Amino acid sequence: QVQLVESGGGLVQAGGSLRLSCAASGLTFSRYTMGWFRQAPGKEREFVACISWSGVTSYADSVKGRFTISRDNAKNTVYLQMNSLKPEDTAVYYCAASRYGSMRKRESEYDYWGQGTQVTISS
Repeated sequence: QVQLVESGGGLVQAGGSLRLSCAASGLTFSRYTMGWFRQAPGKEREFVACISWSGVTSYADSVKGRFTISRDNAKNTVYLQMNSLKPEDTAVYYCAASRYGSMRKRESEYDYWGQGTQVTISS
């Protein structure tokens, strides 16, 4: 049974930082592309960042230069370091795993999803 468990969300002021973690189990983690998506109130879920099994990364334009995705295959964990946070970053952040290689930015390309963690940025 595949499980993705996010942690690290919370409430921070604008300009602050948070690091999200996603611990995976029940899959061969090193073979999966891992992604982060987010869903703000009243909006559709959107792509944030992804990282291939080999460490190649891709970001949404809205977070480029502020967020960094990384992975530790030995710990079966993917991270999202978020700096210079803005109120518009407020959302539920989801971790996802895709068995397809390379960069995957569409929800339909991901096989497994976590439950999400709330990130709230106050102005």
